[in-house]
Amino acid sequence: MRGARGRLDAMNDIAAPARIGLLGTGPWAAATHAPALAAHPGVDFVGVWGRRPEAAAVIAREHGVAVYEDADALFAQCDAVAFALPPDVQAPLAVRAAAAGCHLLLDKPVATDVATARELAAAAERARVASVVFFTLRFAPETAAWVAQQAARDGWFTGRAQWYAALFAPDAGENPYAASPWRGEKGALWDVGPHALAVLSGVLGEVTGLTAAAGSGDTAHLILRHASGASSTADLSFTAPPAAAGVEVSLLGAEGATVMPEWDGPLGAFAAAIDALLDAARTGVAHPCDVRFGARVTELLADAEAQLGRA
Repeated sequence: MRGARGRLDAMNDIAAPARIGLLGTGPWAAATHAPALAAHPGVDFVGVWGRRPEAAAVIAREHGVAVYEDADALFAQCDAVAFALPPDVQAPLAVRAAAAGCHLLLDKPVATDVATARELAAAAERARVASVVFFTLRFAPETAAWVAQQAARDGWFTGRAQWYAALFAPDAGENPYAASPWRGEKGALWDVGPHALAVLSGVLGEVTGLTAAAGSGDTAHLILRHASGASSTADLSFTAPPAAAGVEVSLLGAEGATVMPEWDGPLGAFAAAIDALLDAARTGVAHPCDVRFGARVTELLADAEAQLGRA
């Protein structure tokens, strides 16, 4: 088994694609992770591990890769691994992957427990592996460009992120993600809250203070204070009426107002996240959305959950 140094040398070999494995077999893995890995010109998609071998076999068959019954055996064959697992299943496996020298392409949130998130960040640091957390809107080309443009401007006064979905509303239609046990337990705060925090902090700076208030259903309202001195709000719900569902991020400042553009699905975003991980692995320069930022997001969401009385 190669150590982290050997894997980094392999990834610096321009002629050799990065060997990346996938952990996870749910709808997110099948629709986004697997096809993006299979299509990426800089990736050798090695194989799939999942808690449901029959689901892993379906993905493996579709993309012509191997099924691994043992996650550590997959780590031994990879330069990097991508995760599409519930957060508290992801975290301990990612610690093992880092110890095996694999660079980490993680899903958000990295964990729902602060101690576990911090241990994962420490494990990546100890192993000196690169990490990227897939906050979708920080990688989708349209929204990533917007965040970068706004971050380069001064004078922002406030921002607002509004993530309303009807995933668990009584009159919502069928949705494969509604069957996810961890989403049912943790709700919008933990599923789309990371997206709101990633976009707002990407423009306004680190969140230095947070106040949370509960609405109906799983609705959560967050008031955020940022290192820049700006404030922002995030309104999150999976129990909104279907007619009220929608996503919008807006900013107000000295030069007026701006609204985040729409984006074209997750496949291009995940391809950009793969690029970001490969770049971080080859250069040694940490990406802004690395596991340390992921751990900070977990800290903020855990604080909000405690304030809401849902911990």
